Amino acid sequence: CTMVMVWLIAIPIGIYSATRQYSFFDYFWTFVGVIGLGTPNFLLALLVLWLFFLLFGISAVGIQSPEFISAPWNLARLLDLLKRVWVPVAVIGLTSTAGMIRIMRGTLLDELKKAYVIVARAKGLSEGRIVFKYSLRIAINPLISTIGWMLPAIFSGETLVAIVLNLHTIGPLLLQALLNQDMFLAGSIILILGFLTLVGTLVSDVMLVWIDPRIRYGGVAR
Repeated sequence: CTMVMVWLIAIPIGIYSATRQYSFFDYFWTFVGVIGLGTPNFLLALLVLWLFFLLFGISAVGIQSPEFISAPWNLARLLDLLKRVWVPVAVIGLTSTAGMIRIMRGTLLDELKKAYVIVARAKGLSEGRIVFKYSLRIAINPLISTIGWMLPAIFSGETLVAIVLNLHTIGPLLLQALLNQDMFLAGSIILILGFLTLVGTLVSDVMLVWIDPRIRYGGVAR
């Protein structure tokens, strides 16, 4: 859910900001991106907990209500999970979203200033076709390459955020294993995170070859 949210928000906003450089919208999202990158996730989690309790009188701690934690899976437990999952998703995804907006904007701006874009405009191609068919396929490469480290980070649940929100994810479990000097559990979790890094890197490499033909042709030439 976090990865889907980050991509669905960051890519359109980054494209819009790059194609409308120096507009009010561009300045606004640049400011939001700086705030997002500069705000620690655990601090944001504390603010969210405080606001939920202040405004609605409810506790947003945990990804399941207390009565469903040990209950068997059924429709009621699934609906409770869907109702409460969006708080950790939003908190964990904030920094990634802010960073990806800036990356998407910066790389697309660089592409839109290159010679092939100027030639395409001179030949009468529409701005939308230039952006989405040519420039975006190259500008999105840095975002795809981040899947390798983004996947294990999300699975670990951003340890400090998971502790604040009382999420039963891998991060707090790894921290507790290290504090207890449980080398077998800690080593197993690190092995899992390393495997996720390899899977994320493989997925990003396959997607890069699929999206950017230059990489595929370069590999064949070598």
